[in-house]
Amino acid sequence: MGIRGGIARNTLSNANKVRDWRIYADFAQALIKIARPLYAEEDLGLDLDNTIYALDASTIDLCLSVFPWARFRSTKSAVKLHTLLDLKGNIPAFIHISDGKMHDVNILDILIPEAGAFYIMDRGYLDFERLFTIHQTGAFFVIRAKKNTSFKRQYSHKVTNEDKLKGIRCDQTIVLAGVDAKVNYPQQLRRIKYYDSETDKTFNFLTNNFIVPAMTITQLYRYRWQVELFFKWIKQHLKIKSFFGVTENAVKSQIWIAVSVYVLIAIIKKRLKLKLELYTILQILSLSLFEKNELNQLLTNSEYNNDNDDSSKQLNLFDLTLGH
Repeated sequence: MGIRGGIARNTLSNANKVRDWRIYADFAQALIKIARPLYAEEDLGLDLDNTIYALDASTIDLCLSVFPWARFRSTKSAVKLHTLLDLKGNIPAFIHISDGKMHDVNILDILIPEAGAFYIMDRGYLDFERLFTIHQTGAFFVIRAKKNTSFKRQYSHKVTNEDKLKGIRCDQTIVLAGVDAKVNYPQQLRRIKYYDSETDKTFNFLTNNFIVPAMTITQLYRYRWQVELFFKWIKQHLKIKSFFGVTENAVKSQIWIAVSVYVLIAIIKKRLKLKLELYTILQILSLSLFEKNELNQLLTNSEYNNDNDDSSKQLNLFDLTLGH
């Protein structure tokens, strides 16, 4: 490709400053359109044909003196990466980069719900007016209730002994009791109370789906942690904590480039039917970028040791240290 030596950091900084970040955003979206159908038949181990999304946001801290345009608090700057992850393949279906001051729940005003899909969210997204908008589009949500959520029980559904042993404590039809909440969400909700014996914690889930078994609802919430693993992966392996450029355009460009790399590797993995972890593929490609070898030969014949990659480890089912 004509590269004969190291590239100065200033060169990359200038490039990121002048090239519109939307170029990289459009490229990432094009890759996402290719990747998602490749993983559409992935088995999540749930008896559901619906598309399942996990929604969350991750804050990327910046130095206030260097990135004053992204002021977050009095002493620091930050940008926030809002991501809707398609859990079949863990491919980002929607990404929005905002300043750090944007509250997570406000992303629901931008998001266009997909009828029939499940949206898995933590309680930071608990806004009944916005949740009712999702309900009206024919989509489903599963979200944790807050401790002060006021409601009235209308009906208790039968919980089998098997489900009780697995942690289901109750499965109820409720209506909200708070004055504003009753107006914002005037219809019934389903409340499922779950006890996690490993952490000795009890969780209350709210959903607008009354058909899926209660145990499946708790399992759906478990998969929400895949979006946390996505954030961890791109921060750890694609270096979006350190930026080549200090302008808003430079930061957004680098984040979208990182997303493009992640999705491109996911495409390669699926098309070549590789059993390698994404990080392993990334490492092989980064070491062999300018070698004239076919990808299939390069990746299938490699004996690369992946002992240092811990990004695939499953987090605890309800590890509150990463939640809202």
